[in-house]
Amino acid sequence: MADNNVNLTFNFVKISTDQFALFQENHLDKGNVNLSTNMSFGLNVEEEAFSVSLKFTFEMKKKPFMATQVTCFFNIEKATWESLQSNDKIILPKGFVAHMAMLTVGTARGILHSKTEGTIFNKYILPTLNVAEMIPEDVVFD
Repeated sequence: MADNNVNLTFNFVKISTDQFALFQENHLDKGNVNLSTNMSFGLNVEEEAFSVSLKFTFEMKKKPFMATQVTCFFNIEKATWESLQSNDKIILPKGFVAHMAMLTVGTARGILHSKTEGTIFNKYILPTLNVAEMIPEDVVFD
């Protein structure tokens, strides 16, 4: 299993905007805004790559008015990849995963800004998120 104190080396290799949608008919000039967040991970063993996908949905009165999903892809350096292997499993330390997730949140924030620039939706900025709380333990792939 990987030691959480080991320096894990990776490269940021690709960004994918998997979804972007505006539902103007569900947006109100005033009202409470709720933000739901969903996170998932992917692993490509052949390419020694890891991905983080985050979906953000802004809602008013339980109706979505804006949604975006962004996936960031990371290649993991060979020696690092080998250090993550244990008994036919890949174990990614939660701190490492939180760092990759934080990079993905920042990327999504920039994409959201760019896609909404010049519209009434540009005032909705992704808040700071404590992704460490969202990742309570190491991520294990069988």
